Amino acid sequence: MTHDHDLVLRPTARQVAAALNPPAGRNGGDLVVEALAGLGATTVFGLPGQHALGMFDALRRSDLEYVGLRVENNAGFAADAHGRITGEATPLLLSTGPGALTSLAALQEAAAASAPVLAISSQVPSAGIGGGRHGYLHELRDQKASFRDVVKSVHTVRTASQIPSAIAAAWESALTAPHGPVWVEIPQDVLLAETTLPVVTGLDATPRDLVPRPELTAVAAHLLQSAERPAIIAGGGVVRSDASGKLVALAEKLDAPVVTTFGGKGAFPWEHPLSMQSWLEDRHTTDFLEDADVLLVVGSGLGELSSNYHTFAPRGRVIQIEADLGKLESNHAGLGIHADARIALTALLETVEDRRDPSAAERVSALLAKVRERIAGQELTLEQEVLAAVREALPDDSPSFWDMTILAYWAWSAFDARRPNTMHSAQGAGGLGYGFPAALGAAAADRTRPVLAVSGDGGAMYSIAELASAKQYELPVTWLIVDDGGYGILREYMTDAFGEATATELSRPDFVALAESFGVPSVRTTTESLREDLAKALAQPGPSVVVLPAVLRMFAPTHL
Repeated sequence: MTHDHDLVLRPTARQVAAALNPPAGRNGGDLVVEALAGLGATTVFGLPGQHALGMFDALRRSDLEYVGLRVENNAGFAADAHGRITGEATPLLLSTGPGALTSLAALQEAAAASAPVLAISSQVPSAGIGGGRHGYLHELRDQKASFRDVVKSVHTVRTASQIPSAIAAAWESALTAPHGPVWVEIPQDVLLAETTLPVVTGLDATPRDLVPRPELTAVAAHLLQSAERPAIIAGGGVVRSDASGKLVALAEKLDAPVVTTFGGKGAFPWEHPLSMQSWLEDRHTTDFLEDADVLLVVGSGLGELSSNYHTFAPRGRVIQIEADLGKLESNHAGLGIHADARIALTALLETVEDRRDPSAAERVSALLAKVRERIAGQELTLEQEVLAAVREALPDDSPSFWDMTILAYWAWSAFDARRPNTMHSAQGAGGLGYGFPAALGAAAADRTRPVLAVSGDGGAMYSIAELASAKQYELPVTWLIVDDGGYGILREYMTDAFGEATATELSRPDFVALAESFGVPSVRTTTESLREDLAKALAQPGPSVVVLPAVLRMFAPTHL
């Protein structure tokens, strides 16, 4: 008997001939790039190093586009953003020891934000692996141990024949819901050794679907359609699974108000009558959600920021749809459904019956009026004008990447992302320096539209070297630097907590002159001319910098 899979696995005569006569001059590095290309990769990020040269030499024999950054952590942020924008695993090529370790903060952000980064690092020669102290350059006792608690999975290669399978397994891991970063390490001698293995052509690393259990969606549907005051919290999982349309359809079928988390920006239309927007750091919103008798949480673990700093205490029944098993019911008990957001929302749409509630939109409107009144009482006109100018200047379909800075904290709550998967920040892990290198990664994914990066002057100094990368690859990124002379949000925190701030004031360069020294057009703007200057910068090809000297303040917290 002949089975279908027998036919699939039987090579053609041409494939046999090619396999028996592989091109000369290939090494382990070629197996890496061939595996990546075979899996569908188009762009790789990274930074070369002594042990990794076999991989980088192989790039010139491949069709992969290489985008090199100046610091490994920034290369990791760029790969993170490329993965978020494309939804595909993005390779990050690194060298051993210091180079690898420098990427850790970026991989932590990728893990927190579920960004599919495929990090491939070299290792010391095979003879040095195993814990002995041989004194190789860059040697660590156990390099992978530094990454095991950060990434989803770790894959160690010891022979050339293991390379394609290890990379395929890592690729599948990165793209299995929840997405996340993965780690592959390959010894220097394996990368450099000549190989007669056939060119890698037949790889399949299709991730499995994470499907909800039908008895759970049946119970969830019953609870939602029977509820008196249902509400929905939509997190980043909705954006990553491309489930915004499903979310809108379900909310309208149930007449259920929706609030998006900061990682879920754009998952629900900002001006929709059922939209509570993103005002999660507001007690009025917290009270509204606590009053829901059934609360559907989709693609969020209800962590610190999404729960108004853990002050949120739901009184009704909680239904949580979450792909990350570790987040399921980790903060609030309820009906936990381990599933991809899109598949679970599809199941609910097919199961729930229509539910009408004419008061839902009225209650949402009253809530937003209370939020506006609270903000209006704090004399924060400047901050709102700056954020409005950014929104007006930025094309609707342009991605934006926000560093950990006061304007970003405002944007989390008050910025209309307008489209799903267009607003991203480092709020997953909260490290400085994310905005600009991440924007470069997004621009490399799609050069047809401008990309905005937003940083404070403190965060900007983390990635100032990447002005050289932006210019080298002529990436269409406009970098808005809000210069307030220090770590502005820490200045506020310390002043509020201790009466005065320490270690927050910074000497910094003339950002305009510095950008121009890299050959990057730059302008110093004012709050009055910000919209015009930003729009002009975004409209021109290649990179640009807009510097806004301004001291912004945060709105008062409600969780204290």
